[in-house]
Order: sequence, then structure tokens, then C-alpha cells
Amino acid sequence: MEFSETLRMSLRAIRSHRVRSSLSTVGVVIGVAAVITLVTLGTSLRVDILREFTGGHAPNMYVWAGPPGGQPGFGAQPVFTAHDIARLRGIDGVATVVPRGVLPVIALTHGEQTVSQNGIVATTPDQFRTRTFARGESFEQGKREVVLNPAAARLFDDRLSVGDRIGIRTADGGTETARVAGVLKRSSGNGQFDSGGSLPQVYVPTNPFYGSTVESPTQGTTQRVYPLVTVVAENHGTIPESKRAVKAYLRSNSDAARLTPDEYAIRVRTDRDLVNRVKDVLTTLTTFITSIAVISLVVAAIGIANIMLVSVTERTREIGIMKAVGAQNRDVLQVFLMQAVLLGVIGSVFGVALGALGGYAATQYVGLPLVFAYEVVPVAIGVGLLVGVVTGLYPAWNAARVDPIDALRYE
Repeated sequence: MEFSETLRMSLRAIRSHRVRSSLSTVGVVIGVAAVITLVTLGTSLRVDILREFTGGHAPNMYVWAGPPGGQPGFGAQPVFTAHDIARLRGIDGVATVVPRGVLPVIALTHGEQTVSQNGIVATTPDQFRTRTFARGESFEQGKREVVLNPAAARLFDDRLSVGDRIGIRTADGGTETARVAGVLKRSSGNGQFDSGGSLPQVYVPTNPFYGSTVESPTQGTTQRVYPLVTVVAENHGTIPESKRAVKAYLRSNSDAARLTPDEYAIRVRTDRDLVNRVKDVLTTLTTFITSIAVISLVVAAIGIANIMLVSVTERTREIGIMKAVGAQNRDVLQVFLMQAVLLGVIGSVFGVALGALGGYAATQYVGLPLVFAYEVVPVAIGVGLLVGVVTGLYPAWNAARVDPIDALRYE
């Protein structure tokens, strides 16, 4: 029997039982749509994270002393002295080193308005090497100036702008007055230790605001000490070697090695390290949820197999006529197998369309850029084809084994 004739007969059988055929493909539609939606959402989230940590950012290495197994910056202890900062800057492949400290404050004031604030970041102008300013510019060391992200600029009813003055009320009861030098273009942070999203962040220069000091174990002098350090490599290619050199120095003859508590450890992590960890978590989560969605495909396969077995019973007399006019067992097998395959493929096609809409809706809901995983489409079609073959093989084999004499007598 020619393929075109087989296809025509299979389509006719599907059209003659539209409702039943449609219901039998619902499971395939739901399963494929769920997989497409989840994969699209996971792909979009990965791309957004990669853009955030690598798009336009410097090749950063983040250094802190924290408890084992802690997240980046968690429990960071002030162990990095000015001597360590200078030595790190001298390592081959390192472009600059940005120290970061936290200035404990309780409130910010502007005009007659006061807002609470837990802490602000004390750092150097190099913090803004890769940041874009909406207005103004970076502060200068030695001046009483601040840089705000957009969320911090919106803290007051009278939105802060360049040139405005704010009061910084410290935890010890004192108040410092500073001028707004610049407002960043984006609130999201640059790196693992920056405040992200819509959280307000205020940056001040370490000189004159930051005053945490310690006696350097190697130099014997009192120096500023920081809990967090960002080491910026010259380019992304030098990161691996520079990272090894940074680790070697910090864990051997540095002040940090002597100041770090015994139960803590010095950690060096890059944006890529964090991205890889997040990708692993996302992959595991997506795989787990997708495996649940596959249950719909299993249910769909059972439904299609059941429908095909019913179809064999209903068409027993037709099978007898086919064989009486010369159809071979392989011809009957081909007709019923084609019908099952068509049901699976049709379900997967509609599932892809529904999954694409679901992926679009999901990414819009959570505010992610839509990145559709086109490579999943042929896989989904292949899944539909496989479901059709697996579920139609046994019913088609049963149909091919029908005795033509008994089939012609069947009522």
C-alpha cells in the first residue's frame, strides 16, 4: 500500500471521531506545553543571569573571610588590611583592587525628612569602573560625597539629585553631612556583594568616612581593615592565573591569614563561579519539574493506546474487507500505526504552540527577557512521534493479526 493511501485512511479515521481523537491528544498537548514553558523560563533566567554578571562587567574576583559553606559575603570578617590591598594590587594580571566596608548608620536625612537605613557602603572610586551614571559622577577620596543608586535617590519625597546634601546619622549618635556626587543609572548591583533589584544603596569614600582599623600583624602599624575586597583582573583571560596568585598570597604571608578566625576560611570567587552554581541549581530544578510534566506524556500514551485498541475493535470488519481485497498484514499494521503517530505528532505540535505562549506569559510575569529554546521544538515533535509509535505498535500488531474470515463475520 502506498504511503499517501495510508495517510489518507489514517486521517479519515481521525476525522470520523474528532472528539475522541482530540481528547486522546490532550495529554500530549499538556505534557509538551509544560516542558516547553519550563525550558523557556529556565533558559530566559540563565541568559538574564549571564547578562547581569558578564555583560559589560569587569573580570572581578570577590574575596572575603567567612564560615565554611556560606554564601558569598555571608559572615564576612574585617581581615583585609591596607597592606594586603597594596600587595594584591602588585600581583601580575591584577588591574586594581576595590576594598569595601560597611559604615553602620541608623538614618539618612534630607531637608525635614528622615528615613531609616541600616548601613552604607564605604569603598573607592574604582567601584564604579563599569557602572553607568544617570547624573553626575563618582565621588572623590577625601571629600564628603556620596553616590546613590536610583532606589536610594527615591527614598525622599523630594527626589535626590546631584548637588543635594544629605545627613548621615551614624550608630554612635553623630551626624555627617555629605554632597550627592552622582546617581547611578541602574539599581541592580555589579557583582556578588552589591545590592540588587530595588534595594537602596548609598556609597561613600573610605576617606574620610570609614574608620575601622586594626594592628597589622606583619607591619606592626595601625591600618584600615575591610571585610570585603574585589580584585579586578586585567581581562577575563587572566582570571584563572590571577585567582591562583591571589589565593596563594592571602593564605600564606598576608595579614588576612593571621587575622582570620580558626573556624573561618578565606574565599575567592568570580562572577563565573556564581553563575555556574546558579546554573546547576536551575538545571536541577528545571529537570525535576520537567520530569513531573513528563507524567502527562505517560498518561497521554496510555490514552492513545486505549483509543487505538478501541479503534481496532470498531474497525474489525473494515480490516477483514481490506484483507479480502488483497491487503497484507504489513499494510494493516501501517494504517493503524500511522493513525497513532499522527495523534502523537498533532498533540506535540499544538503543545509546542501552547508552550511558546506559556513561556512568553511566564517570562513577562516575572520580568525576564524572553529567550525561546528553539532546539526543544524538534525534540518535542520527536517525543510526539515516539509516543505514537510506542502506543500504536501493539494495537496495530493486533489489527494485523485479525483473521479475515472472522473479521468479515464480525458485527
